[in-house]
Amino acid sequence: MFNPSRDQARRFFIDAWQKQRQSLLLTPMEHMAAEIVSIHPEYHALLDGGESALASEWQPEQGVANPFLHLSLHLAVEEQLSIDQPPGLRAIFDTLLVRHGERHPALHDVLECLGETIWRAQRDHAPLDGVAYLDCLRRSRK
Repeated sequence: MFNPSRDQARRFFIDAWQKQRQSLLLTPMEHMAAEIVSIHPEYHALLDGGESALASEWQPEQGVANPFLHLSLHLAVEEQLSIDQPPGLRAIFDTLLVRHGERHPALHDVLECLGETIWRAQRDHAPLDGVAYLDCLRRSRK
C-alpha cells in the first residue's frame, strides 16, 4: 500500500486483526499490524466493529486521538526500525529501550517525534526532515 485511501488504511488494520483472531494466514505486513493492535487493547472493540470503524471520525478538538493514525504511526516506526531509516534511528531506539525498560513506551517516544516531523512537513509544505526527526529523538532520550 503506497498511497492508500483513508478507508483502505483502516480496512487493512481491521482485516489484519480479524485474520489474527481467526488464526488465518497473514502476510508479513498484516502480522506486524496485528501485533501492533494486540498491544493496544483499547482499540480491540473498535476494530471488532468492522464497518462502523470506517465511518468514525476523531477530531483533535474533541481531545481524542485517532486510533488509526496511532496504529499507522506504529507501523511506520516498525518499518523504519527494520531498515534503520533514517540511518541511526535503531541506535537511538535502543537507547530509549534501555531507558524505558520496555518496548512499547520506547516506541511511543519515537511515535511522538515522527508525528511532530510529519506535522512540520505538512505545515511547511516540505519533505520530511530526517535530521530533525533524529534530533527530536535525541532530545527525548535525555
